[in-house]
Amino acid sequence: MVTTHTPSASCGDNLDPDVALAHLAGQFDASGATLIRAAGELILTEPDTLTAFGAARISHAIGSATQVADLHLDADSVAAALLIGLTDPWQDDVLSAQLNPQVVKLARGVARMDEIGQLVGGGESARRDGQSQVEGLRQMLLAMVEDIRVVLIKLAERAHALRCLVQSDDETARTQVAREVRELFAPLANRLGVWQLKWEMEDLSYRFLEPENYQRIARLLDEKRLDRERYIQDVVARLQAELHAVHIQAEVTGRPKHIVSIINKMKRKHLQFDQLYDIRAVRILVPELRDCYTALGIVHNLWQPISGEFDDYIAQPKSNDYRSLHTGVIGPEGKALEVQIRTFDMHKHAELGVAAHWRYKEGSSAAAGAEDKIAWLRQILQWKDEVADSAELAELFKNELFQDRVYVLTPQGRVIDLPAGASPVDFAYHVHSNLGHRCRGAKVDGVMVPLNTPLKNGQRVEILTVKEGAPSRDWLNPTLGYLVTQRARAKVRHWFKYLHFEENVAQGRAILDKELHRQGAVEVNQDKLAQKFGESRVDEFLAALGRGDITPHQVASALQEQTALPVETPAKRRTSKTPTDKPAEGILIEGVSNLPVTLARCCKPAPPDAIAGYATQGRGVTIHRRDCANIQRISGERQARLLAATWGEDSAFESEICVTAFDRHGLLRDISEVLAKERLAVVRVNTESKTDMAVMHFHVHSASLQPLNRALARIKGLSNVIEAVRKG
Repeated sequence: MVTTHTPSASCGDNLDPDVALAHLAGQFDASGATLIRAAGELILTEPDTLTAFGAARISHAIGSATQVADLHLDADSVAAALLIGLTDPWQDDVLSAQLNPQVVKLARGVARMDEIGQLVGGGESARRDGQSQVEGLRQMLLAMVEDIRVVLIKLAERAHALRCLVQSDDETARTQVAREVRELFAPLANRLGVWQLKWEMEDLSYRFLEPENYQRIARLLDEKRLDRERYIQDVVARLQAELHAVHIQAEVTGRPKHIVSIINKMKRKHLQFDQLYDIRAVRILVPELRDCYTALGIVHNLWQPISGEFDDYIAQPKSNDYRSLHTGVIGPEGKALEVQIRTFDMHKHAELGVAAHWRYKEGSSAAAGAEDKIAWLRQILQWKDEVADSAELAELFKNELFQDRVYVLTPQGRVIDLPAGASPVDFAYHVHSNLGHRCRGAKVDGVMVPLNTPLKNGQRVEILTVKEGAPSRDWLNPTLGYLVTQRARAKVRHWFKYLHFEENVAQGRAILDKELHRQGAVEVNQDKLAQKFGESRVDEFLAALGRGDITPHQVASALQEQTALPVETPAKRRTSKTPTDKPAEGILIEGVSNLPVTLARCCKPAPPDAIAGYATQGRGVTIHRRDCANIQRISGERQARLLAATWGEDSAFESEICVTAFDRHGLLRDISEVLAKERLAVVRVNTESKTDMAVMHFHVHSASLQPLNRALARIKGLSNVIEAVRKG
């Protein structure tokens, strides 16, 4: 059996909103039905416009609400899902009077979850607006933590959006929604255990993003569908008879096969389609826990187990609390067969996940079981103050969605849940920030191990500390493997960021005062200046300026915009053109005077290069290296324009220095100090950051090569620097 996804009727033109709303209301008691009818009347007064992905807005709202009802959520949740059909921003007090404040709060939370779209692609777009995007993501997480129904409604809405797109010809909308669902919403459904939506979202996303592979597997499954269904019917009948004989009232069915799970298994185990053992699969649902293991014994007694294909997720549940027994056997006719065994209650939790814990009634709250499911969301919310920007917060969130988990023990026996590959240092920071800072060694199962040793399930970890300690900068080097978790990396960065906070603030204030004095600015709004650089407080901005994370040149540009005063920067003074300017001062040209002299961009001459001048019409003399290809190609009458030239004692030239390094706080400041000590005037700086790498381009003015070479040698000696070279 393979899952097929037929678009909901609510996606088409034949939907009768009144009938659909009446059916929804009929699933609840009198008060719930009244609430749903009221929400339905509100959206039916709206113009039936289209959503961003091309579906009728009212139909989409009703379809999403129907999916929410299928998750067995309450009337408040269904009503909030219907409000997706509202087009204009609503007034909370008006809606609260017509519905109730709880519904409005849920609807607001669902709208806030649009912030999650920022996480798709991430990178520079997430960095540009710094503080505002961190706050936006914080608000989204807060809405999710305060009421998990917000997440479930959004998951239902996205699943319905995919169903609607099955009928759409808009490839752009299909790709955009499918990518967002595959990267974020399907993993979120998995993390919360809502497999009923997870598999459908994964299959439909794959169908839109990789249609050829999807259709190929679907075709292979369909080719042997009749034989497979006959085979499964025989297996089901045999198992029901055996279970009935031992008085177990079980439900045995063929298990739906999901195309993405098949493709993932083929990739993971490097198998071809015909080598998969679990294309034929059944599921056994039993009343009690003890019946699971009785049923397992019956299955293994009937057919030979396949080595390495047994998993006990009851004894060791998955990180999303999924519990079941999985086994593979050589079934009838010598064909491989997969069998899943779980209780009815386990099955409900496997399909609905955290939704199974939520039954809202007057005066009640979430079941305790749901708290474990959303604890990781609370942790991310707490980490917000430990990360530098929204891109890092986004990375934390996505890592928590995707990473496999390992479970290790403290010396006291407490279970710690960490991403796969985590080290003892990650473990220490998970327990407490101070324990991580003071960590100097680790014992795993009583044996001393290096701090970058990957931890495994079930190991007992003991951290050895010093009384007063600090993290090592080496821990941030990704190639050394000391830190795997984004949370621990954020804590180490946070520590270094505030290591010399007061000194950095004082240094930053001195730099700012110098720029204000240079520009003649009397008053400036420092709060607005700080916000421009993504800092909510002035002292944070000054500290960043003092550390070198913000350059004086950036501050000068920001001050110019704020004060509207003309700023004559060194770069402008050197590049401004007047009839008597000599951008390359100190160059001696035989037989010529009072002509502008510029350096050629093609060969970038610099002392002590042998040079020649070329007289241009209306632009003075351009200085080239004598071995420049453009000079070598000059022939005929144009050779008369070549002039002998030499460097004077006061010659100055511009060079580009390229530095590649593992990124760290203060790196820009340290390089700037080296350049300042060598009296190299920095004209402009461009920096690029990707993951943990930084590439910096410094354009500097120098009178000779000696200070430039000394600067390059000193920069190469700085911590984390991989390469420092002169270009041109």
